[in-house]
Amino acid sequence: MPHDAYATLRVSREAGLVRVTIHNPPVNVLDVALMADLRRLLTTLRDDESARVIVFDSADPDFFIAHVDMSLVDAPDAFDQFAPEVPAGLNVFQALGELLRHQPQVTIVKLAGLARGGGAEFVVAADMAFAAIGSAGIGQIEALMGIVPGGGGTQYLANRVGRNRALEVVLGAELYDAQTAERYGWVNRAVPADELDEVVDRLARNIAVLPEGVVAAAKQAVVPEDLAAGFQREHDAWAGQFVRPAAESLIRGGLARGAQTRAGERDLEGLLRGVNGG
Repeated sequence: MPHDAYATLRVSREAGLVRVTIHNPPVNVLDVALMADLRRLLTTLRDDESARVIVFDSADPDFFIAHVDMSLVDAPDAFDQFAPEVPAGLNVFQALGELLRHQPQVTIVKLAGLARGGGAEFVVAADMAFAAIGSAGIGQIEALMGIVPGGGGTQYLANRVGRNRALEVVLGAELYDAQTAERYGWVNRAVPADELDEVVDRLARNIAVLPEGVVAAAKQAVVPEDLAAGFQREHDAWAGQFVRPAAESLIRGGLARGAQTRAGERDLEGLLRGVNGG
């Protein structure tokens, strides 16, 4: 798997371990290019028995995956190219989460920066996530754009943190720090920032050298919950809001005020609340 095989990912390998670094400047939005690369990477690795663990991190210390590309409002069919590969009952964003969630390898996110919206959905779809204290942040900010999470976030969250906290996260639309995310069960553990690499690398390498068959057996025994009915409800809720004039106005207003720029993304919640008049 050549280092330059992907436009938005840097991929390297060692015994049993694949490291994937997201690199999609300026803030790692989940756009068509990143979606295509992630789908191709996961599909390529699916039948690779020499790979046991996949660790995801970011080349940008401030941003993991910012969120889905908000310019989707101007090109709502931009992601349609993936539709023929998407299983029935899922939209393209849910399908990415399910591809990750059902990956035969153990998937681990090393969260050192911010992950909102579709980025937060990617984090919670992985088998495990470890967050850096003081620099990591995670949140579902879609409500501030007049929509709800549409890439599995509502279902993954309720499964991880419970219905009450899932509603808090979705409707409160705030950014959560590493310690709170750990306390909610959103991530495995909050780790001092200077220990994050060591903690994740030790775990990943320990898993990578387990005796043959152990990883597969564990993943066969601890299966992801079937969320099919919930995905349909989520998609209907997301799609129903996305077509409303208010959603288009809020998303365009966010872009006009600096969303998807480094400065704007640092306090995206505040920026979007300003668009909402809050």
